[in-house]
Amino acid sequence: MTAPADPAAPAGPRVPEAVHRRRWAILGVLMMSLLIVVLDNSILNVAIKTISTPAPTGLGATQSELEWAINAYTLVFAGLLFTAGLLGDRLGRKRVLLGGLAVFGIGSACAAFSGSPGELITFRAVMGLGAAFVMPATLAVLMNVFEREEQPKAIGIWSGGVGLAIAIGPITGGVLLDHFWWGSVFLINVPIVLLALALMLWLVPDSRDPAPGRIDPVGVVLSVVGLVLLVYGIIEGGRLADFTDATVLATIGAGLAVLVAFVVFEKRSDHPSVDVTYFRSKVFSAAIAAVALVFFALMGVTFFSVFYTQSVRGYSPLQTGLLMLPLAAAQLIFAPRARLVVDRFGNRATTTAGLLVIAATLAAFTTLDAGTPIWILEVIFFLMGTGTAHIMTPVSVVIMQALPREKAGSASALSNTFRQVGGALGIAVLGSVLSTAYRTGIEDKLGALPPALRHTAGESIEATLGVAAELGPRGESLVTPAYDAYLHAMHVTALCGAGVALAGAVVVVLCLPGKPSASQQADEGAELSHTGS
Repeated sequence: MTAPADPAAPAGPRVPEAVHRRRWAILGVLMMSLLIVVLDNSILNVAIKTISTPAPTGLGATQSELEWAINAYTLVFAGLLFTAGLLGDRLGRKRVLLGGLAVFGIGSACAAFSGSPGELITFRAVMGLGAAFVMPATLAVLMNVFEREEQPKAIGIWSGGVGLAIAIGPITGGVLLDHFWWGSVFLINVPIVLLALALMLWLVPDSRDPAPGRIDPVGVVLSVVGLVLLVYGIIEGGRLADFTDATVLATIGAGLAVLVAFVVFEKRSDHPSVDVTYFRSKVFSAAIAAVALVFFALMGVTFFSVFYTQSVRGYSPLQTGLLMLPLAAAQLIFAPRARLVVDRFGNRATTTAGLLVIAATLAAFTTLDAGTPIWILEVIFFLMGTGTAHIMTPVSVVIMQALPREKAGSASALSNTFRQVGGALGIAVLGSVLSTAYRTGIEDKLGALPPALRHTAGESIEATLGVAAELGPRGESLVTPAYDAYLHAMHVTALCGAGVALAGAVVVVLCLPGKPSASQQADEGAELSHTGS
């Protein structure tokens, strides 16, 4: 999909020569900034079991508090991405990047020394605030330092940076947790932030939209409040294992009502946070939907796979990080090369194949039990990373090239907003499915426990194993049922994730265009040459 023609756009290259010469160094700095944002969540993935351990080893966080530690970051991140993109367009992307990194670094330092799950959740929200200003600005700067013909390659390398962060994060987190306290997984962000700030001041040029949009505070508030209410209701329903509870239904209903009000307000606003007219294009809408659905499935699966490797299989955080290497390696290898597959087969075929691979790997989790050879999990992770690489690169190119270069911040914000919202809902929905299925499977084994312990022990596998450890020999009979209940819950959750990935594949088949003919490609090239956009 090409950018709208702009008769006023100058012909020929629009990137200054001095910037063009150092574009690859600039991409390296942008990837470092991206690395920090993604690294944080991938490090946290291997640390959640440690954080759920009672003090002094961890914070004794419950499964719902762990979900909030992840989602507090994600919801603030997603809710503010569009405003951050507009501020970058208005104030300058470099300035916004610097400010976002500084806030992220401060939030990381504070999170490292949290004294309770509540404090950790609060500081994770601060980190999300900083990250919201980093993510869209990195892609917006990229679009302004590369000419259009190099943008797919640059976006592919940028996407590969996500794979690098996924690779480094769990291993780094595992090493830190083997030698230091749990807070070190957040404190590690601070030196990386300082290095990125120094390099950014030196290398990265500033850019802004010559005609930026106005900020939409009402839209921002409505979107954040609606998402928080919706996710809170879903997580609470999972914690209680009862989605018919009046409070749960009221909270979810209120969240949906606020989100509907948000959409209505945005349609009527002359300066919306989300320009809903973009979604009139079924190609653009399908690309955005594919991003949201794949992250819905993947984030939920990442959440439960850590408990499978550590709680059921007994691997350490470092070993868990190493086990996730194939997932990251596949993204790192294939994301920069996915554009070659797109060139040969087109966006629709490439993205559909990627989503079908994701669905198959999620379904494959149902074959795992406590004694499955670990190489099978490694193959699943590698194929999952391969599928993800062949989804994110083509849809990112479609989304970023759907708008003029000046609106790069908005396009990046849209892509990342739906990715983060999809991920947050994935953790909330699939986490709640996991909680509900686990409690259902373990409840009839907890009858011998004192009433005060029964509800706590049914919250998660870690809670059950913790109670079993406190009871000593009397609690040993709970260990095997806990493993069995968790494996059943994981299988149910994985099948739900596979269904979501299949739904994404259907959307892509119906809405994304196939490979353009030679004449269409020639016409597109002529239009781009004429418009210079």
